[in-house]
Amino acid sequence: MKTINLGHSNIQASSVALGIMRMDALDVAQATKVIDTAADLGINYVDSADIYGGGQSSTIFGQALKQAHVSRDQLYIQSKGGIVPGKRYDFSKQHILAAVDGELQRLGVDYLDTFLLHRPDALMEPEEVAAAFDKLQTSGKVRHFGVSNFNPMQVDMLQAALNQRLIINQLQFGIMHTGAIDFGLHTNMQDERSLNHDGEMIEYSRLHKMTIQAWSPYQYGNFAGIFLDNPKFPELNNAMQALADEKQVTKSAIATAWILRHPAHFQVVLGTMNPEHLAQNAAGADVTLSRQEWYDIYFAAGNDLP
Repeated sequence: MKTINLGHSNIQASSVALGIMRMDALDVAQATKVIDTAADLGINYVDSADIYGGGQSSTIFGQALKQAHVSRDQLYIQSKGGIVPGKRYDFSKQHILAAVDGELQRLGVDYLDTFLLHRPDALMEPEEVAAAFDKLQTSGKVRHFGVSNFNPMQVDMLQAALNQRLIINQLQFGIMHTGAIDFGLHTNMQDERSLNHDGEMIEYSRLHKMTIQAWSPYQYGNFAGIFLDNPKFPELNNAMQALADEKQVTKSAIATAWILRHPAHFQVVLGTMNPEHLAQNAAGADVTLSRQEWYDIYFAAGNDLP
């Protein structure tokens, strides 16, 4: 398994991570098998959040980790907080501290390697976030910090108040969610793809050495569904299948490889709880696409160049 250095940290993380959002649907034995499979594949990074399964995903993971053949110190464990489901986003010091304490208890660990603010809070006060991060770091509860779904200006505003470097921005990105690169390719054009909806997130992250973690890599739209084997996307699936046959992997591996081919050095978050599918998806970390293969997939997804 290829590894990447996360941001400015000393974390050597697997290029794909295990996302446990759906682990609440498993029993402990099933979850243990997922963790063991991930470890066997060389995946050493786990991503959770306090809202996944209402917290149950983290609880099941914590129970399963005690039975798995991989130990806590062999893994990097990440969680996210800041969402109060159906009510608000909350980056108050009190909420951040409580979110971390709750996750530590559910996960059954003494510290988080990384903690991310889950989505931008319109009422964010950077100095209050900074006070929470300082307390979490000095107490040893969190070692590194990041954000999720932030645009560059939001990152800058927060970073200016912090004593820690933000090392991660977790964003949706994949073959059918390419807005972050479309507008750059269509610079100086007036078509729809030239619109910059989110800021120069990829360029900013590369300049500031922040790792982008790609979530929902096989989704199209905003949770509209999976594009793999979807009859809505015959050209894309045919092109991916041809490459998969040539490289003796699955289409999902090609989808993973497509993201990892980008020089921004993404980390791909894999959310499947099926051990067989996990192995197939992760195999993309060992596939390197040529420049033309990368662009061929991009075109097959319905994109174009000026």
